[in-house]
Amino acid sequence: MRRFTRTLAAVALATTVVAGTAGWASGGTQRAVTGPPPGSTAWRADGVLGRELPDPARASPQQVHAFFRGLSAAEKQELLERHPLVVGNLDGAPLELRYRANARALQASRDPRYTRLAAPGRQVLAFDPRGRGQVAEVFGDLRSARHVSVVVPGSDVDAGTFDRRGDVYGTPAGMAKSLYAGTGPGSAVIAWAGYTTPVGVGLDAATGDLAEAGAERLARFTAGLAADGLPAPVVFCHSYGSVVCGLAASGLGATDLVVLGSPGMRADDVDDLHTGARVWAAKGDSDWIDGVPHVEVAGLGHGADPADEEFGARRVPAEDAEGHTGYFAPGTDSLRAFAAIAEGVSR
Repeated sequence: MRRFTRTLAAVALATTVVAGTAGWASGGTQRAVTGPPPGSTAWRADGVLGRELPDPARASPQQVHAFFRGLSAAEKQELLERHPLVVGNLDGAPLELRYRANARALQASRDPRYTRLAAPGRQVLAFDPRGRGQVAEVFGDLRSARHVSVVVPGSDVDAGTFDRRGDVYGTPAGMAKSLYAGTGPGSAVIAWAGYTTPVGVGLDAATGDLAEAGAERLARFTAGLAADGLPAPVVFCHSYGSVVCGLAASGLGATDLVVLGSPGMRADDVDDLHTGARVWAAKGDSDWIDGVPHVEVAGLGHGADPADEEFGARRVPAEDAEGHTGYFAPGTDSLRAFAAIAEGVSR
């Protein structure tokens, strides 16, 4: 009966939006940032090395990695200084070079949103200032890590809210820091806010357009990690981020896929994700996401609830997680379970 009621609600919602009378869906529409890194045109035209540079729009992460492997330290530094935004965002480039390139780009920026990110010691693996800004930051020693996790956030996240002081465990930096603190030596965690997220509860959050663009970027990012010789990751996906992960699942190369507070993954069940990763789902008793219709009608909604038994995911205990952003809070059952999954203990 509950599912039938939700289906009727979703149909009514879809009908209203399609008719153009849904006031809640007005405004706030985001345009996804896609394509190669900023500065790619100048990069492609640069003949400083006397050879063609890999096209950021066409070269695979494996090809990018092979290119950089053939460069001297001086040549790498030359490219970093001339094109920091390209080098810092080029999946497949050595992570140490990306850290230095992004530190340089952040220090050169005059945007106050990036003041904290530009602080010495931060390991920024991606920094794209276009739109609302996109960031990826590493916690731990990624090069020596035996276990790597990637945290993918949901709505209302960008460079300005990446590590905001309020609602800490709803931010990618806060979630990643907490997970890193809960894991032992030999683990590293990446907070990946590398896609254009929805703003508020509007049409963007109810559709998959931004998630489709984000899925392509996430798959390329994890392919870059693999090309650089890093371990296959465990990917944690919060809220709308789980829609991104559902669409990207077959191309992530992940050992485990963990969704929390999910509105759906645009899949009917685990088999529909077409991934060899173990799939886990967490949903707290007080999470408002439980009131969202888990159906997809006329392109609205994101499908089945991954926390439902029939979806086929392994259940993560989360009864003591508070609200929609409490899953990574210290002391919770969900965080302890996440840490075990990140370290391979729960496999």
